[in-house]
Amino acid sequence: MENSSRRRLDSLSRHFFQPHQANQALFPNLIRGIRVNDVEADPVIIGGMVLDIQASPTIFAKPRTTTPGKVHYVPGGVARNIAECMSKLGSKPYMISALGLDMAGNMLLEHWRSAGLPMEGIRKHQDIQTSIVCNIFDVDGEVAAGVASVEAIEKFLTSEWIGQFKCTICRAPVLMVDANLSPSALEASCQMAAECSTPVWFEPVSVTKSKRVASVAKYITFASPNEDELIAMANALSGKELFHPIQRDNTGIKCPVESLFRRLKPAISVLLDKGIKVVVLTLGSNGVVVCSKEGPGFMKNVLVGTKKPHGFGSQLYKLMTESCPSDLFVNSATSSSKLYPFAVHLPTLPASVARLSGAGDCLVGGTMASLCAGLDVLQSVAAGIAAAKAAVEVESNVPAEYSLAEIAVFLQMMLDVYTPQPKSYPVNRCCKCKLGSKGNQQLRKLLPSPPPARSSKHP
Repeated sequence: MENSSRRRLDSLSRHFFQPHQANQALFPNLIRGIRVNDVEADPVIIGGMVLDIQASPTIFAKPRTTTPGKVHYVPGGVARNIAECMSKLGSKPYMISALGLDMAGNMLLEHWRSAGLPMEGIRKHQDIQTSIVCNIFDVDGEVAAGVASVEAIEKFLTSEWIGQFKCTICRAPVLMVDANLSPSALEASCQMAAECSTPVWFEPVSVTKSKRVASVAKYITFASPNEDELIAMANALSGKELFHPIQRDNTGIKCPVESLFRRLKPAISVLLDKGIKVVVLTLGSNGVVVCSKEGPGFMKNVLVGTKKPHGFGSQLYKLMTESCPSDLFVNSATSSSKLYPFAVHLPTLPASVARLSGAGDCLVGGTMASLCAGLDVLQSVAAGIAAAKAAVEVESNVPAEYSLAEIAVFLQMMLDVYTPQPKSYPVNRCCKCKLGSKGNQQLRKLLPSPPPARSSKHP
C-alpha cells in the first residue's frame, strides 16, 4: 500500500511541479543518491518479458523434415529471467516492461502475478503483440537455431513509459537494463539512474544489441558480456573493428583461462577506459572473470541503500559471509600490485546439463540479488555462479526454487578443489580456506551426505 501511495504521489508531482522540482518536493531524501534507512529500496529491472517456445529433439535432427522431441512454453526474456531468479533468492525486483493482452501476454502476466511481484511497471495494451522467441535445441542443450519476434519491446517500452517510474529508480539500490530496449529508452533509463546516483547493470542480450552500449557506457557500473558480446562492445566503443572473436580449433580442447584473458584483455580495457566500472565476463565452462580498473577496494563497496535481507536472502547472506569471505578470492600479491586491470577468475564446476538457455541470466540474477543483500562483488558473483549451475540442470530458464544446501555443495567444491596458483598474469583463482575453519563448519551443516553425483559437463 505504501509503495502504491508513493507512486500516486509521484505521478501527481510530475503534473504540478516542474521536472527539477517534482521529486525533490515529495522525496527530498532520494535525490542525488541520498537514501535513508526507512525507505524501502527494491532493485529495478527494465527490459523484455518474452514467451519462449523451446523445442528439444530426442534424436539428432535432420534438415528438411520433422524430428521427434518435446516442445515447451516457458516464461523467458533476459530481464524477466533475471528478475525471477532474484525473487527466488530473496529479492523483490520491480519490473518495467510491456505485454500484450494476447495468449502469450496472459501466460506471462499470470506467472508474474502468482509470484507476488509488483505489476505496476508492466505496460499492458491490446495493441501490443507480446514478444515470442522460438528456439530449437540440439541434444546437448545448446541452441541450434531460433527465431525472435521482440519488436514490441522497442516499440512500446518507451522512455516516456519508463519516465513514470523515475522515483522508483531513484530509490533502487541498482538498476538493470537489457539491450532489448531501444537506444532512446536505454539512454533515458541510464540518465535517470545517473541523476540519482543509482548504479546501472547493463546486460548485452546478444552480439548485435550489445553494440547499444556505445551511448551509455559512461553511466554503467556493471556489464556482463560473454566473449563474443565483449568483442562487439569493444568495437562499438572504439568506433573501429579493432577486435575479432578468438578462433578455436575443432579438437574439443578448452583454451586455458590464462590464454583467453591475455587475448581478451585489450577489449576488456576498452570497456573499462570508457567508464564501465566492473566487467563480469562470462566464459562458459571456463567460468567468470571479474575485471575492474578500480582494484579490490572497489569490489567491497559498490551498492548503497540496500535493505537488510530477509527470508532466503538472509540465509544466503549468512552462508556467504561465514563460509566465503571476500578475501578468499583475492591473492594478497595482486591486491597490492598496480597491475591493470585488476581481475579475478572464478571457476565453474561440473553439472548435469539439461538446458543452457537460462544460465547467463541466472548468473546475473544471482549476482544482483546477492549485491542487494549486502554481499560484495566477488562473493555475489560466486553466488551467481551457483545460481547459474542450478539453472542448467533444469528444463526451465529459472529453477522452480533454489536450495541453500545445493549452494553450500557448490561452495564446498569451489573451496576444496581450487587452490591459489600464483601466475604472472593478473588473474587469480579463489583461495582454499583451511579445514576446520568457521566457514567449512557452516558448510558441513548444510551439505547432504553423500553429495549428488555429477556429470563431466559444465554450466
